[in-house]
Amino acid sequence: MNLSINDNAILNNGIKIPYLGLGAYLLEGREAITAIHWALEAGYRHIDTAKMYNNEKEVGDAVRSSGIPRPEIFITTKLWNTDHGYDRAKKACYKSLERLGFDYIDLYLIHWPGGGNREETWKAMENLYDEGVCKSIGVSNYTIDHLKGTLANANIIPQINQVEFSPFLYQSELLEFCEENKIQLEAYSPLGKGELIHNPGLNEIARKYNKSTAQILIRWCLQHKIVVIPKSANRNRIIENANVFDFEISAEDMNRLDSFNSNLRVTWNPERVK
Repeated sequence: MNLSINDNAILNNGIKIPYLGLGAYLLEGREAITAIHWALEAGYRHIDTAKMYNNEKEVGDAVRSSGIPRPEIFITTKLWNTDHGYDRAKKACYKSLERLGFDYIDLYLIHWPGGGNREETWKAMENLYDEGVCKSIGVSNYTIDHLKGTLANANIIPQINQVEFSPFLYQSELLEFCEENKIQLEAYSPLGKGELIHNPGLNEIARKYNKSTAQILIRWCLQHKIVVIPKSANRNRIIENANVFDFEISAEDMNRLDSFNSNLRVTWNPERVK
């Protein structure tokens, strides 16, 4: 699978999303702006934020001060639990736009399936899409059951489902369901918040390719055709995380990595939300 940092996944509405992005969770103030500048300098063109991250303003400031034209940078933000429902969701989106300082969002996601009436919230998302305020819309932390509920009443199929995903949480059935329904899967916490990198089997594979364990984890996602958004505030790691396009993991090693699955979550479990 030949890829470069400039390559994109094509969403079900024809919009292009860069396969590699920078996750902005826990980045605050000047640190957030600096990290985004480093990422953009390294070739990233995809930044993922959320209302809950409390750094939408910094993301907007970083993009404007980067000197890179706004249309060249893909920005994702998200609707938080307290903003479910038709009117609340629409208001929340416009508030996010105000904080970002943009007149559109490339991708707007329902951050979490809990918090209210998902059907009414999705209607609001569809309306924002029809208005052109959001170029793409989707969901996050949705299980197959959550997705089935949305699809049963949707006029617009979600473009993205962003979930925790790694070889240690290889949600193959969810990936297959999303592929069958033309929903692009996107991986957050692909590095397991640093908890995965000491695994002996993973380290063995990393040594074989002369790469870091983080690079192997990111490349594994890419070879499953998953959009991936590793988070870092460290310049060297931001650059390292982007240096994953000069090698390919063999089919044998991909299968071995797949076998590491132990349903290990380092964040939350959306299966508890009915």
